[in-house]
Amino acid sequence: MTAPDSTHGIPLSGPLVVALVHDGLCTFEFAIVAEVFGLARPEMGPNWYRYASAAIEPGPLRAHGGLAVMPSAGMELLEQADLIVAAGWKGPGVPVPAALTEALCRAWARGARLASICSGAFVLAATGLLAGGRAATHWRYAAHLQALHPEITVDADVLYVEEERLYTSAGSAAGIDLMLHIVRQDFGQEAANRVARRLVMPPHRAGGQAQFIERPVPADPDHRVSGVLEAVRASLDEPWTVQRMAVEAAMSPRTFLRRVTEATSLAPAQWLIAQRVTEAQRLLESGQASVERIAAAAGFGSVQALRYHFQARLGVSPREYRRTFFRDSEVNGEAGASLPRARD
Repeated sequence: MTAPDSTHGIPLSGPLVVALVHDGLCTFEFAIVAEVFGLARPEMGPNWYRYASAAIEPGPLRAHGGLAVMPSAGMELLEQADLIVAAGWKGPGVPVPAALTEALCRAWARGARLASICSGAFVLAATGLLAGGRAATHWRYAAHLQALHPEITVDADVLYVEEERLYTSAGSAAGIDLMLHIVRQDFGQEAANRVARRLVMPPHRAGGQAQFIERPVPADPDHRVSGVLEAVRASLDEPWTVQRMAVEAAMSPRTFLRRVTEATSLAPAQWLIAQRVTEAQRLLESGQASVERIAAAAGFGSVQALRYHFQARLGVSPREYRRTFFRDSEVNGEAGASLPRARD
């Protein structure tokens, strides 16, 4: 089987993403992969992802809800895949076929990435590739996965985990976070944000994992909280405090703290830091402005504050992070460089 070189008639040459298909397919999880990687996106250019699905067993195959599924090909397609996604699995106690685990191991050995959503972690765990590392799955399955694979450290408190080309994510919606994280790695933050906006992606809990994807501010019944948070995001360089945000929302600080925490799973101060780190990431990726100017534009006030929060959330310094996007030339940043600002 030859890998598809177009999606909806648009010639493509980017990474080949293959979603695994089996009887009893998890409809929502599979749809996440298809939506992110398989939807026609001519605005992304010819280097965008190619997408296909691969059956791991003979048909007929049905997904949850009684839908009949017609995959692109069989497991031979895994030999060409750059990214293989296990979008859920049949159940925690259902064995993973040896032919599948062997094919996944071969794919990983030649450099492909493997990812899972929700119960799909059982598929990746069965390969043995997760041994000695961390993995995420839905909290309902965490104890079962840990008991079945004690060689893996199962983290039920995070949205997703990435370790050496192995990606695992928590409950179904966390798969969106993970797929967008992969888009961001491959095509940059602006591309990931475009995909997220088209998904109209709702907010998610931050958990214990650094979150990289910019999310729309959540709606609230009277729009006071979301209105203030949007205003903050549009002017991160201003000296925002929780007190000021509460005043803008016409709430007491205690009420504002509770409402923001309910909506974003983060206290207002932590939410603000997360937004400033995200803005600093965008500026580091999109231009050659100095770290000093970026620290000011993102609202950190000092390079020291930027470095501290950047390192705490992402595990790298701002300069190290920038180098990952400018590998071919050292970027020193010039004081007079412009700071592009792209708002939703």
